[in-house]
Amino acid sequence: MRKDRIIGKRISVLGMARSGLACARLLKRTGAEVFVSDVEPQESFSDQTNQLKALGIDFETGGHTSKVVRGKDFIVLSPGVPLDIPILKQAQDLGIPALSEIEVAFWLTDSKIIGITGSNGKTTTVTLVGEMLKQDQRECRVGGNIGIPFSDVVEKVSPDGLLVLELSSFQLERIEEFKPYVSSVLNITPDHLDRHPDLESYMEAKLRILENQTENDFAVLNSDDENSLKLAKQGECVKVFFSARSELEQGTFLRKGQLLSRWKGAEEEIIDTSEIGIKGPHNLSNALAACAICVILEVAPESIRKALKDFKGVEHRLEHVAAISGVSFVNDSKATNVESVWYALQSVSSPIILIAGGRDKGGDFSRLRDLVRENVKTIVLIGEAKEKIKNALGNLIPSHYSDSLEEAVTLSLGKASGGDTVLLSPGCASFDMFTDYQHRGEVFKSSVRSLEEKGDSPIDATGED
Repeated sequence: MRKDRIIGKRISVLGMARSGLACARLLKRTGAEVFVSDVEPQESFSDQTNQLKALGIDFETGGHTSKVVRGKDFIVLSPGVPLDIPILKQAQDLGIPALSEIEVAFWLTDSKIIGITGSNGKTTTVTLVGEMLKQDQRECRVGGNIGIPFSDVVEKVSPDGLLVLELSSFQLERIEEFKPYVSSVLNITPDHLDRHPDLESYMEAKLRILENQTENDFAVLNSDDENSLKLAKQGECVKVFFSARSELEQGTFLRKGQLLSRWKGAEEEIIDTSEIGIKGPHNLSNALAACAICVILEVAPESIRKALKDFKGVEHRLEHVAAISGVSFVNDSKATNVESVWYALQSVSSPIILIAGGRDKGGDFSRLRDLVRENVKTIVLIGEAKEKIKNALGNLIPSHYSDSLEEAVTLSLGKASGGDTVLLSPGCASFDMFTDYQHRGEVFKSSVRSLEEKGDSPIDATGED
């Protein structure tokens, strides 16, 4: 616990969205003089600015001015703030540190941290670990990139409790001392290449989750993932593996339809895979990772088993919304990269009308060609990346453009037949049209429910080819 690093300090927070606002509140409560800055106009943040005014926190909108650096001890960065903006170069020249929100929140806890990162599966695995711990009557909180900022939960767990955090590469870029007791890298596939110059840079950011761990800490790694395996030689912590493909000397794995663990010389059959509540090959891997983490934490096998049976998945991840005229609608808005779509297309057994697009993150959509050819009837494209996706996939199946997600939902219903599935699995970030992936998912669900209430039957709508 290092409150001395905050009490009486003058601190700027860049970013007025969820993490930035939570961090500003935390710093204020701890005794800092806080200033918040965002490049977006004030009308984008009416609720946030009202909160800041009520707390007596000074702020600016519409751009970062010299107020960010003038007389400041350090700067806290929200995850979405690019590292190459001029105000951060100015701060660097002045010798003012710029730190991640998770680094600063870490100073204010003595609780053990479970930190989970990876390109895909983070939210599901974090939530599942939380459910396993709750089943075992453990004191815990879930937060981080899952949508509940670390700064909002850090004070809500005693030193004997556990904080289970979803961590993105953006959050890990600017840590110094942040250290999980158990870290996990679920997988590493090309993602965020709009921010990271190449895959190696992206991997280096993920690797930072291990860099402060000691021989008394643990890292849970995916032995089926080539890039994750490269981390096995990094850091001083104890490495524990999970695998859906082969038996392991230590860790979690599958054998004849059973999920098993081997830990400290003991083997335990945890559950028949047919009983696991979340379906799909990617979720089996997520379940293995969650089990490995909880075995390290000495969670009772019956608690792990009960959570695996009861947990049905997270919102915006292959979430069934409704059925209209025999057409199912599935919300996979959290699929913000190509790899997530790759898994989603294998998880839906019926013919698919795919809604995809958004802000490109540098993904290679041609990786989806075989699955699109086999499983997708029609693709409806939205957002900034629609031309790129059409160029990669449009010669395989009919493709259509929509100017809005609401229009795409109606068009998709018109292109579907009974027994088909309309799948929103964008493969892109949401920020060209929405606040975040949650907002995108809510708009999708609202549009589907609006059609459901109208009792609309499929009506053919051509769309712009």
